[in-house]
Amino acid sequence: MSSLSHLDSDGRARMVDVGAKAVTARTATSTGRLIVRPDVVALVRADDLPKADVLATARIAGISGAKKTSELIPLCHQVPLSSVTVDFEFASDAILITATAKTTGQTGVEMEALTAVAIAGLTLHDMVKAVDPAAVLSDVRLEDKTGGKRGHWTRDGSAVALRGAVPLRPGTAAVVVASTGGAAGTREDTTGPVIGAWLGAHGYAVDAVTVVADADVAAELSRVLATAPAVIITTGGTGASPTDQTPEATSALLDRELPGVAEAIRAAGLAITPTAALSRGLAGTSNGTVIVNLPGSPGGVRDGLSVLDGLLDHLVAQIAGGGQHG
Repeated sequence: MSSLSHLDSDGRARMVDVGAKAVTARTATSTGRLIVRPDVVALVRADDLPKADVLATARIAGISGAKKTSELIPLCHQVPLSSVTVDFEFASDAILITATAKTTGQTGVEMEALTAVAIAGLTLHDMVKAVDPAAVLSDVRLEDKTGGKRGHWTRDGSAVALRGAVPLRPGTAAVVVASTGGAAGTREDTTGPVIGAWLGAHGYAVDAVTVVADADVAAELSRVLATAPAVIITTGGTGASPTDQTPEATSALLDRELPGVAEAIRAAGLAITPTAALSRGLAGTSNGTVIVNLPGSPGGVRDGLSVLDGLLDHLVAQIAGGGQHG
């Protein structure tokens, strides 16, 4: 029993002493689902239940729950959370819940992310029980975590190999396209090849241009990051649609954001079309890898690459300590 961290050599419960652990940026993402009747899904989507503001109430409850995790789970540490996000998607017979918690500290935030999902789900249950008392909260589980000596873990196993154990590969890059239609073969991807060619022209060896459904972008980003390229550029999934998940998937991986880069990309698009303001794309670094989200349209990609044309080489060299990529 002593192999379990929360038990001492005599099998007694204890709070783990984390005083000697390194302070690192840590994130955790958890998911869950509230299974309800299809008509209830429609009611929640339309905000047409007797209790109004269903999703907003559940979101606030989830965030509050994450902040109170150490009060609810006896052996959890008090963690200074830097961010908690709670998001919802709709399936035909369920409301899907995703929560991401972040901190910089000596212990992880897995329980905070799980608690956020659980409390948000229970709040949803309370809001819909008048019309569907048989609703079921299920599949509350950890999907992804980063930070600490174990590096990066994902549920699907694609990045179980520690990202920290794989040296950064200078001069390499990867492209991830988030497009449900493109992954299904019903829509031609015209953005990924453009980004790949641009990276090649700038001296990067492109590992691959992969096209995945929006729902799979988090797993694919984790898999690609585990191979330690110097640069990852994504396209698609940055808008306001419920299926757009690229910023959330990226945020869970970043140890440092570069908001100026993301804002410059949005500004370049705004000079041409006001809809560029709807992009939620992020930019930042994860263990030395630069990750940049570009919009999914050919024009958005063109605008974004025009910004990176004057920034990327300098940024990569800066992260490497002043050296140039080879």
